[in-house]
Amino acid sequence: MAKREDLAIIRAARAGQAAAQLALGKRYLFGGNGLPQSLSTALHWLDRAAQQQESEAWMLIGSHIPLEVAEAASDPLALCVWYERAFDAGLMQAGLVLAQLVLNREDGNPQVLPGLHGKVIKALETAAHAGIAEAQWLLAQHADSAPPPGRTAPSEQLAGIQPEPRLEQDATLKWTARAADAGVMQAQQSLAQLAWEKADWPVFLERALPLARALSEQYADILAQLNVPSETLARQLGEENLSLLLRSAQVLQTSDGFDAAEVQQFLELAAYGDDKAAQLALGLWYARMNSDGERLLVGTGSANYKKAIRWLTLAGEAGLADAWYALSRIYLKSEFSQRNLVDMQRHLEHAAEMGHCAAQLECGLSAWRNRREKLANDVRAVYWLQKAAAQGSGEAANLLARIADSAQPAAWAETAKQQLTREQVKAHPFLAARIELAVLFGLSRPEALLLDLNQADCGHCLVIDIRAHYARSKRRLILIQTGDERQALTRIARLFEDVDCGPNGPEGNYRQRLYRFKTAVPSSAAEADEVL
Repeated sequence: MAKREDLAIIRAARAGQAAAQLALGKRYLFGGNGLPQSLSTALHWLDRAAQQQESEAWMLIGSHIPLEVAEAASDPLALCVWYERAFDAGLMQAGLVLAQLVLNREDGNPQVLPGLHGKVIKALETAAHAGIAEAQWLLAQHADSAPPPGRTAPSEQLAGIQPEPRLEQDATLKWTARAADAGVMQAQQSLAQLAWEKADWPVFLERALPLARALSEQYADILAQLNVPSETLARQLGEENLSLLLRSAQVLQTSDGFDAAEVQQFLELAAYGDDKAAQLALGLWYARMNSDGERLLVGTGSANYKKAIRWLTLAGEAGLADAWYALSRIYLKSEFSQRNLVDMQRHLEHAAEMGHCAAQLECGLSAWRNRREKLANDVRAVYWLQKAAAQGSGEAANLLARIADSAQPAAWAETAKQQLTREQVKAHPFLAARIELAVLFGLSRPEALLLDLNQADCGHCLVIDIRAHYARSKRRLILIQTGDERQALTRIARLFEDVDCGPNGPEGNYRQRLYRFKTAVPSSAAEADEVL
């Protein structure tokens, strides 16, 4: 409770007396004597005193009011003048807060406070040279705003000279390195990220390993209590730390004499932090294999497939096709006690459906090998091989070329199409459509006349199988490769929709269809007979 003396000071301060405002600000700044410590209230009264030219007020603001309190004020930028005066009077910390207040609001636009921008950069440089780590990191983030050595910012602006990118980059790296060496975590992460992008693994490990080890020690107790991935742990770690742990584990595995226990600790922490890439990596680690399913001799001891399946399943459910493919390889292994080909095929198809190229190729090969067990397996093989070939699989493209034909125009059909008149097309729409189909996909005359389009169109290919009505023919597949082919086929299919294409339908049997064809285009029919 305020004492009488404090009440008198409060009344005087409210009346506008500068000395009382300063005294009240000091009492709230340090607390005691009946008044609680409150930095925000202290700032309010010190600001009012400073506005009446009380120099001690702005010195107290510069030395005792931190950034977070100034940021919470109604007009933080109005306080910059007090931090500026305190810095001019020799308070280094005031210059750092000034720089943070200004640069955090500029968002890369120095025109927001043109009068202060150059000064805060100078203040930052002074504080950075004095060894203040926060200033070094902030200067690294705004190194492009600092004038290169030997030049002044105003002269550059007048002359229209832009700083050289190389100088900017060198300055950024210089201050980032100094901040990192001083223990600023963000600076260490920044250098680790830069080394990762350059694939400079020794430098990456130099910067990343201390951070990863510190995180591993910090969360060791929490990790021991977890049984499932935790969203709370994920929020505490943050995306940058999760990525750092995973990358550190990945790079360590490529180095000689790495500590397997440490790699596992990093992967486990990131995996329990609900990072799906880390869950995949941890599953592969326990399975002692890489993402291609090849066995790796890493760590100590044999593979633990039970733990591997657990983490790979979590990664797969999070949307990683590699995880489902790895699971299919595990269930295929002869040494796995729960080896199951049904589960293997299920996981393999799941990976293929999610776009995994190797899984699509394997599904295609499997379907083709088993084509005699089920008639539609060749169609399924073409489907998966097309998917894999579209992703650049040469093996898939070569096999696809052997088992399915590409659309090539049939000469007899092109001639017949040219001879068809408009009246004949209207009179015989089914025949005209079949001739167009032969032109598009290179069908023989019997195939064109007997094909049941309702059953032949499989979306990605045409199944040409007329053996039930023409014994000399063979079953074959024709690829649908272009958008034009798809559109034309869809248009023709509409004509035959809900139409019986068999011998009991409106077109009749093969003899009747052939007679109609020879009657409509006799010269083309004669050429086709010669070819046959």
